[in-house]
Amino acid sequence: MLTLGRESLRKFSPTVTTALASSQSSSPTIEEVFTRRQRNAFVDFAWQINEHDANWCPPLKFDTLDNINPRKHPFYRHGAATQFLARHGNQIVGRILVSDDPNFNSEHQSNVGCFGMFESIDNADVARSLLNAASRWLRSRGRTGIMGPIDYSTNYPAGLLVDGFDTPQRVMMNHNPPYYSALLESWGLKKAKDMYAWWFDGDNPALHDWTVRADRLMHRAGVTIRNFRFDDFDAEVERCLFIYNQAWESLWGFVRMTREEFRHTAYQLKKMAVPELVLLAEIGSQPVGFCVTLPDFNEAIRPLNGNLTWCGLPTGLLRLLRGLKQIKAARMLTLGVVPGFRRRGIAELMILRAFRSGIQKIGYRGAELSWTLEDNNAINRTIESVGAKVYKRFRIYERAI
Repeated sequence: MLTLGRESLRKFSPTVTTALASSQSSSPTIEEVFTRRQRNAFVDFAWQINEHDANWCPPLKFDTLDNINPRKHPFYRHGAATQFLARHGNQIVGRILVSDDPNFNSEHQSNVGCFGMFESIDNADVARSLLNAASRWLRSRGRTGIMGPIDYSTNYPAGLLVDGFDTPQRVMMNHNPPYYSALLESWGLKKAKDMYAWWFDGDNPALHDWTVRADRLMHRAGVTIRNFRFDDFDAEVERCLFIYNQAWESLWGFVRMTREEFRHTAYQLKKMAVPELVLLAEIGSQPVGFCVTLPDFNEAIRPLNGNLTWCGLPTGLLRLLRGLKQIKAARMLTLGVVPGFRRRGIAELMILRAFRSGIQKIGYRGAELSWTLEDNNAINRTIESVGAKVYKRFRIYERAI
């Protein structure tokens, strides 16, 4: 039965609302996305759900379209994915991405696929229909389980926000209405793992304490922390890939990035990166860790409502360039040290260096560190020791299909 909640009904036109409310016996129609028109509708539906949420950041539409385009996203070189829309009459009421990553299943000796980019009105029938469609697609490929929300793999946006709805969505992180957890759980999905997002306040006194200890730590560890050399970009990316696939390989849900995926991501991040906030740790000439902190690009793109142009004019681009100069927060999205060099204070030194640069040189007032697994006690203790606090929680679900 398709029965809309009052909050969901507000997001639709009066004519459509009346039709939906009077057709409670019908179920949504599910269609696979193939055409440009369908892809545009898939992207645009996020506005129908989230546009009244002040903490949601409307993504740049061209960027989201690229992310679901098999010709542009490197995931499709080794994996497969598709999208589905749910309709009631002519009205779209939900969407979902479903993906199959053979690399993940090979590494973990598993047999699962993922769903992501989930959006739905507050209606269990719509969510159930979307998840059933995703499951049928995965079963047709021989998979017996499903996990999510995960966009392709945990190397991309992952996790359903379950705590921290009253804080802004940070760059390259998810944000969703509170009722989504009930929709997913009504279909039988169970918690697989929670992830934490941490907040570091620029006025935190722990920053001073760590500054005092920094010289002693660097001498004891014999480590050099340096800026990423953008004039040697390709070689630096290879060093980071070497670290990345070692530092995270033992973590739950991790899958090695292919060289093509890693380079694609690196070139995307390069557009937003500040040299002082991309750091490598070396002992002698050996790279042993790296850390990437980005300006919270969402602060600049939020006013654009997804568009860089208006009537063919680059008005959004001009607003974006002005907004980039006014960003007051950052997000540390990558922090890793290869096994054998941990517990030497290297992670703490990279955090300290990044935050000192961000706060003292650039003028940021705070930063999010995200995400970490709830049971990754070593890194969680490290982050807590430099004064950060858990302020958001995300969840990945799983179910046999």
